[in-house]
Amino acid sequence: MKFFYNILMQISEKFLMLFGNFFGNKIKLFVKGQKNIWKQLQNCHFNRPIIWFHVSSLGEYEQALPLLEAIKEKNKYQIVLSFFSPSGYEIVKNKKNPADCILYLAWDTRKNVKRFLDIINPTYVFFVKYDLWPNYLSELKKRQIKTYLISGIFTAHHQFFKPYNIWLKNTLKAFTHFFVQDENSKKILQNQGFKNVSVTGDTRFDRVYQIVQTPMVKPDFIQNFKDDKLLFVAGSTWQTGEELIADYLNNTTPDFKTVIAPHNISRKHIKNLLSKGLKNYILYSEITPNTDLKKYNILILNTIGLLNKVYRFSDWVYIGGGFGKSIHNIQEPAVFGNPILTGPKIYKFKEAVDLEKAGGLVVIKGKTGFEEEMKLLATDEKIRKQRGRIVKQYVETNLGATAKILNKLNL
Repeated sequence: MKFFYNILMQISEKFLMLFGNFFGNKIKLFVKGQKNIWKQLQNCHFNRPIIWFHVSSLGEYEQALPLLEAIKEKNKYQIVLSFFSPSGYEIVKNKKNPADCILYLAWDTRKNVKRFLDIINPTYVFFVKYDLWPNYLSELKKRQIKTYLISGIFTAHHQFFKPYNIWLKNTLKAFTHFFVQDENSKKILQNQGFKNVSVTGDTRFDRVYQIVQTPMVKPDFIQNFKDDKLLFVAGSTWQTGEELIADYLNNTTPDFKTVIAPHNISRKHIKNLLSKGLKNYILYSEITPNTDLKKYNILILNTIGLLNKVYRFSDWVYIGGGFGKSIHNIQEPAVFGNPILTGPKIYKFKEAVDLEKAGGLVVIKGKTGFEEEMKLLATDEKIRKQRGRIVKQYVETNLGATAKILNKLNL
């Protein structure tokens, strides 16, 4: 299997480099990033020991950030930060961040791996959650470089533990220590023969809590839009959720304001959303200094970077993705004590499963359930605040993962 994996990596790399520009924008960005890796590394000036962090995308970057910032503050190491996905790299590259060198991860061929590690020569390596690459892990083990997994989460059906993937499971031996989110992940790893495991929780809770602690003036646009009404925010929405929301808003006379923040903000998707007959709406891109936002009932955020600011002022939320592959991040709204509605695909996220059991998150399976929950949260202040307290308390009890990891590593 390892032989076939390496053949596949070589073929896929050549295919992407030759034909990637004929695909969508995301693939084009990925190919461009892959072609620039070695030039970027030449422009990175290293004069201290290196710590390399690898994340898949923006969510994993947010998980890594508290640890990145804590290490950077001591100024003993320089930090190389690699991304796999353009949806993370393209956003973070232009933001202020703790990394000394930020780039795409070179494709997981043995040749690329050796070249990449020869250049950065890291003292420590951190992978976040589950974006694990076999050739990198094998080479890190061979070089005896201390390698850690943070905010890891495993299930019994994880690809690394399939009977035909013994070679893949063996690559996990590269890890000096696993810092996992829950006891179940620890038990699964131990049953597979890995004893170097600690339950430290999810570092992303520390990250979102930092946001709460940061003073922020309410953005003028949301203050003017919300006025003195309740605010319902639908974040990272996809088509099925948008259809539920539009149907509800079109067939009732809600006494609250609504913000819809689609996951896909392309013109095509926004046009499709507007075709659902929404009334009395305004696009964020249409706001001018003279716009009277109080007269609108629906605000559509056809932009990025504002959703976490809006969550701070919402009264309850719907999180998209639950009718597709999996829900999007619920920790950002949860930290503000927002009752949460979402679709049924929550099983990949421990915090969502936990909050459903605790009563702070409700899974919506269809139109009737959505209408009932929307009416309940809009009219019953007691229920709304009760669920909000459950959510906020859950976040607060899950803080401290970063400190636990730092104490263990003594960096």
